[in-house]
Amino acid sequence: MNTPKGKYIWTVTVGEKGQIVIPKQAREIFDIKPGDNLIILADEERGIAIPPKSEFETIHKNIFGDKK
Repeated sequence: MNTPKGKYIWTVTVGEKGQIVIPKQAREIFDIKPGDNLIILADEERGIAIPPKSEFETIHKNIFGDKK
């Protein structure tokens, strides 16, 4: 399967406790390390997304506003 540069697709299996394993290639690309906290965004119509850590501040500002 040919995919555009910078675009990826992986499959994961959900375990009995609802846990998933993030594929090694994805962890390397997005610099995900053991102990990191991730944000999971969900929309009943559009699905689930796990944005990169570099977007956390932007997401926070979009949801909660800039409260300085």
